[in-house]
Amino acid sequence: MRTQVAIIGAGPSGLILGQLLHKAGIDAVILERRTGEYVLSRIRAGVLEQVAVDLLDEAGVGERMHREGLVHEGFEILAWGKRHRIDLHGLTGGKCVTVYGQTELTRDLMEARAAQGLPTVYEAEDVAIHDFGGTKPYVTYRKDGREHRLDCDFIAGCDGFHGVCRASVPKNAIREYEKVYPFGWLGLLSDTPPVNDELIYINSPRGFALCSMRSRTRSRYYLQVPLTDKVEDWSDDMFWEELKRRLDDEGRERLVTGPSLEKSIAPLRSFVSEPLRFGRLFLAGDAGHIVPPTGAKGLNLAATDVKLLSTALIEHYVEGSDAGLDHYSERTLRRIWRAERFSWWFTMLTHKFPNENPIEEKLRESELEYVLHSEAGRRTIAENYVGLPLDFGES
Repeated sequence: MRTQVAIIGAGPSGLILGQLLHKAGIDAVILERRTGEYVLSRIRAGVLEQVAVDLLDEAGVGERMHREGLVHEGFEILAWGKRHRIDLHGLTGGKCVTVYGQTELTRDLMEARAAQGLPTVYEAEDVAIHDFGGTKPYVTYRKDGREHRLDCDFIAGCDGFHGVCRASVPKNAIREYEKVYPFGWLGLLSDTPPVNDELIYINSPRGFALCSMRSRTRSRYYLQVPLTDKVEDWSDDMFWEELKRRLDDEGRERLVTGPSLEKSIAPLRSFVSEPLRFGRLFLAGDAGHIVPPTGAKGLNLAATDVKLLSTALIEHYVEGSDAGLDHYSERTLRRIWRAERFSWWFTMLTHKFPNENPIEEKLRESELEYVLHSEAGRRTIAENYVGLPLDFGES
């Protein structure tokens, strides 16, 4: 079998890329080692920047997002028992974010691809990429006990942090940067109305917490917990009681509790690999970078990765120009590092760090106090949170 672009991974980045290429008349096959049901079962973030919203519209899958998504013009930071609102709309000249669960976004993309009869191979085992350093790359995999070969012009590695694509690059050709944080996020999903109309980021002496949502009837809450904690250590009742301790009086009064639909603990890390191009292999999404979830950048970065990559591939096939492909890694990494910086900074401001010495704690608290009481500080949070323009810093 042959295609123009082999996409490894059927998460949001691979599916969006497939849609954008299809609309431009470029053939692509998506290979995914998991089942479609497993892909949909992964609970992930759901705060979309305007750039990501526009990209989903461009891919032709934005209708349900606009109908069911929640447009947020701001969010709150609870610190020292007082709430401080970050007016995203007012501080950025009218920009907002949209709350729409990644599971729903993925479902929309999967259904669109199936309706168009586009090839996606789920449960592709032993996927391996070959000869991407030359002019004739190909992919091998096993499906239903049979070996298959997929010849292609380019390979898009959208297969996540633990995927085969980055792991296939020679170690001396890639440099990896990583910071692992000394805590995780315990998340709970429940069919309960959100405690607030907007997200609340909580800086508490007991640790960070986040009150988020997926819809007007489904809530997502997070607690900062030690890395040694396990999900089974936390009953639903224990979770709700600890969240109440970190909330203010208003939040405790409004909080509606209920049985969890899902509970999990996610470690936090900052990770970037450089470069993102290796001959005819291009990395996008979590295959090339991970950000702490504090700044809501993971899905948005993946979306802008594939926006830049799809534009470059379309230029190659339609215009006969390789300028976009040649500059993909450089352009994408500039945006990635800006998002990494914001996510790291916002995480440092809002979390409690174990074994932190007293002066570091006081300095961090002082910086948080400054940014919350300074219009310039709040604007810095706002313009990064809604997403910097794609061409920011390129002039």
